[in-house]
Formats: sequence, structure tokens, C-alpha cells
Amino acid sequence: MNPQHRRLNARVSFVEDASLQLNRDRLQCTVHNLSLKGALLLCEHDLQAKAGDLAELSLELSGGQAIVRMKGTVAHVEHASDGTRIGLACHEIDLDSITHLRRLLELNLGDPALLERELAAMLRG
Repeated sequence: MNPQHRRLNARVSFVEDASLQLNRDRLQCTVHNLSLKGALLLCEHDLQAKAGDLAELSLELSGGQAIVRMKGTVAHVEHASDGTRIGLACHEIDLDSITHLRRLLELNLGDPALLERELAAMLRG
């Protein structure tokens, strides 16, 4: 694997509808994958987003019983025939959200030790 394309955080495929606050617009989008440090989203509309834009993702889990909210910036944008793909880099997440996200990742990664290493690395900064 090319070192430039190696991910620093394990991602899990997780396709679910979500809401994205981007600049002044609230948009419906679909989450395609998640990690402790961000998400890959698909929005059906052709958005005028650019790298560095502020964004907030709201993802309901378990029929709305739990919500993962992450604030961050747009890391990359790709315009495609099926909409706009947005990579969101997470810079802020509350304790409840990180708890729900951690559990979701644990269930889908299949390697709890990997997740523990990533959490430890995040805490070290």
C-alpha cells in the first residue's frame, strides 16, 4: 500500500442517513464510513463546499435513542454524478457522542485492541 494513502484511523463501512450543517445550510446526506477522526459523506446535491469549511454532522443511532454529533472541517470534496462526496475531519466531539461512536466501531471493527490503540493515540495528542 502506498504510504500516502494509508489511513491513520480504522474506518468502518456504515451506511446511514444523517444531517450535515455546512456553512449556513442544513443538508440531508448519507454516511458511508466512520472513524474516530471523521466520516465520509454523500450528499445528493451538488454542493459548493470546499476544504476548510466548518461543518457539523448529526447521526442518529438506534432509531434516535442515541445521536453522534461531530464538529469539524471539510477535508476534501469530490463532485460525482450521484452527488457530492465530502470527507469530514472531526475536531470536536462530546463525551456522549464519542461513547456511542466507540461502541459502534467496536461492534463493526472486530478488533477491540485496534480501537484501544487509536483511542490511546488520540489521548496522547
